[in-house]
Amino acid sequence: MRILVTGGAGYIGSITVRHLLDRGHQITVLDSLERGRRGSVDGRAALEVGDVGDRPLLERLVAECDAVLHLAGLIDVAESQADPGRYFDVNVARPLALLRAMAARGAGRLVFSSTAAVYGVPDAVPITEDAPALPVNAYGASKLMFEQMIERFESAHGLRAIRLRYFNVAGAWPDGSLGEAHDPETHIIPRVLQAMKRGEDTFEVFGDDYPTPDGTCVRDYLHVQDLARAHALALERLGEGGEGGVFNLGNGRGFSNLEVVNTCASVTGRRVRVVMGPRRPGDPATLVASSERARGVLGWRPERDTLDLIVEEAWRWHQNRL
Repeated sequence: MRILVTGGAGYIGSITVRHLLDRGHQITVLDSLERGRRGSVDGRAALEVGDVGDRPLLERLVAECDAVLHLAGLIDVAESQADPGRYFDVNVARPLALLRAMAARGAGRLVFSSTAAVYGVPDAVPITEDAPALPVNAYGASKLMFEQMIERFESAHGLRAIRLRYFNVAGAWPDGSLGEAHDPETHIIPRVLQAMKRGEDTFEVFGDDYPTPDGTCVRDYLHVQDLARAHALALERLGEGGEGGVFNLGNGRGFSNLEVVNTCASVTGRRVRVVMGPRRPGDPATLVASSERARGVLGWRPERDTLDLIVEEAWRWHQNRL
């Protein structure tokens, strides 16, 4: 299958691109390189440097591909609260050009990288796909808005789409050759590992007054390799004529921020003293997925699902970096 991957030079994108290439697909990466890295793109893929808001470019690239995997976008919850306009621009307004290009060609197949942040503060955990979508931050709101746009294009233009709502992604390619490197880094596992690598004495955890067992946020951690495989299964399902829909992806088990710090210490043999800071705006207390629909329909299940393994492979990546 010829697949266009937007955001394919980023953390999740570069690992997914390599996984898709290993499965025999032909890949074109579209990335502005604003936050992605040219060196992270597998040499077997074609790289187009450009923006998802460039309609003429999108029309050319869509015409050359059988399916689209849309990963490009901004992902920082705190940043989205401070600058919501930028998030609605980058995550909603600009990629409308992608949907229009697909409609102009006669629609086609789309897999969209969404987020559990669309659920906001859930009424029940684990969260199913039928839970109300009530995002509490601009990041989640922007992702939900693009999901709603996809649904309209499905109805009006025959677009066939799968929307994947996943939880906290972590880990690295097993040999440490690809991994997570955001600038600035906001995700807890790489932040802890970076602090430990630098030999820092303290590490700040945001909030210790949540209604959770130890007062810190609880999250469901998904290995990036398992996510890459889910992207492939979704694309291949659409390629085989299967129906679209929305699917949660997660391990189904939550870990608190303090548990994450302790696991990092256990894996690395290094320790930092935890300092409690204020809550970050827009952070729900607990997000844990029910992935039963993905298991039943996509045939997907997490395989690299222990926090120890996720941290171990992330640590290998951080140790390999200069």
